[in-house]
Amino acid sequence: MADTFTPIAPRPAPVDTEGFVPWVKRNLFGDWKSALTTIVLLGVALYLLPQAANWAVVQAVFGADANACQAARGSGACWGVVTEKWRLIVFGRYPFEQQWRPELATALMVGALVVSCIRWFWKPWLAALWVGVLAVFFVLMGGGVLGLEPVRTDLWGGLPLTVMLATLSIFLAFPLSVLVALGRRSNLPAIRTVCVVYIELIRGVPLISVLFMASFMFPLFMPQGTTIDVLVRVLVGITLFAAAYMAEIVRGGLQAIPKGQLEAADTLGLTYWQTQRKIVLPQALAMTVPSMMNNFISIFKDTSLVTIVSLYELTGALGLALNSDVDWRPFKLEAYFFITAIYFTFCFAMSRYSLWVEKQVAVSRVR
Repeated sequence: MADTFTPIAPRPAPVDTEGFVPWVKRNLFGDWKSALTTIVLLGVALYLLPQAANWAVVQAVFGADANACQAARGSGACWGVVTEKWRLIVFGRYPFEQQWRPELATALMVGALVVSCIRWFWKPWLAALWVGVLAVFFVLMGGGVLGLEPVRTDLWGGLPLTVMLATLSIFLAFPLSVLVALGRRSNLPAIRTVCVVYIELIRGVPLISVLFMASFMFPLFMPQGTTIDVLVRVLVGITLFAAAYMAEIVRGGLQAIPKGQLEAADTLGLTYWQTQRKIVLPQALAMTVPSMMNNFISIFKDTSLVTIVSLYELTGALGLALNSDVDWRPFKLEAYFFITAIYFTFCFAMSRYSLWVEKQVAVSRVR
């Protein structure tokens, strides 16, 4: 008998796992607990968001009118405090007529940071670019040359000071942390002991203590008549503090490298520094990207502690702007929302960049 053709029943289409709807099903309604939590949070948001929008937008006062803000107090936000005080908050005590200088200097440094994060610009000339940017930054901020009016460092403040301290402390702390981490794993007892003492001593005290020592105690050990600018002392203190924590992060990456790779490098005749540069450090630093970026974000936020040594960065400049003005002092909350948005913008950008770097590193490990 001739065989008869029997068609196979159609199979269901594959479930789509990409896109917004599958993401919602997987992350927000994956099981009954997740679905219940999502519904409760949505209910709370629907209850609170209209009230928040009414306070922040509908009933808010945007003009720099203290009387209007007092009238709307309790029912609407007073964004007029930002309109009135934003220059003092962003630039601190820097002379008003010269504030174009910190504005331009900050824009140049932030632009250099953005360029440094783009892979296409990872060229040898990038180091020369940073040397030029830093030179222009300090010339603009300090003045005294090219016809610019001199401005003392104790008058620097606000966002320029925050960006400068965070950027330079990160750049200086990173190579120091790598050297300290390598030193702690060294076979030479003297080098290992020095690195261990440095790490444990710095990590055993809060940053406020380090800043206090750098600003007030360190000058006592200097020869009579010798003074070091307070900004330099604070920068050194933050750098040493950040490097100690970062060194432990790097050491964790170094310990994750299989011993067999080191033995293979010895077999090939590679020197110690060739092994570290070509085999160990590229892998160790790649594995520590999340922890490293977390430390960078922490450094950026920790710059707010320099207020203790009378350097008024972003949060210190806010207090300086409002504490001396009784008309605007009641509206600190709105001013804090303003600087919160600035901090969030920088920290969120660093977090997103960290995720991008992690994806690039993950691609290099795909077999």
